[in-house]
Order: sequence, then C-alpha cells, then structure tokens
Amino acid sequence: MENNKGNNLTIAGTDIDEVKRLNSQSGLSYNEVKLKLAKEYVIKTGSKTI
Repeated sequence: MENNKGNNLTIAGTDIDEVKRLNSQSGLSYNEVKLKLAKEYVIKTGSKTI
C-alpha cells in the first residue's frame, strides 16, 4: 500500500479517510435506529422490557 499525498489508501485505491468522512455524515446506523425505536416503544407502552 502506498501513500499518495498523505492519503490513507487501500490496495485497491480507496481513500479510507474519505470513506470515514462520508460515513460520519450518513445519519443513523441500523443498530442506532433499532435502539431508538425500542426506547420509543418502552416510553409509549410503559413496558419494562422490549
């Protein structure tokens, strides 16, 4: 793996730092959505368990 102008690249040429930057802007992950929905369900139903 070679560094090109300080970029962190994979062997295939993917810019890892760019991927991380884009992922951070993409919104909630699947697991974050599940957790949010579960918390809302508990609040709405008054249930102690999910």
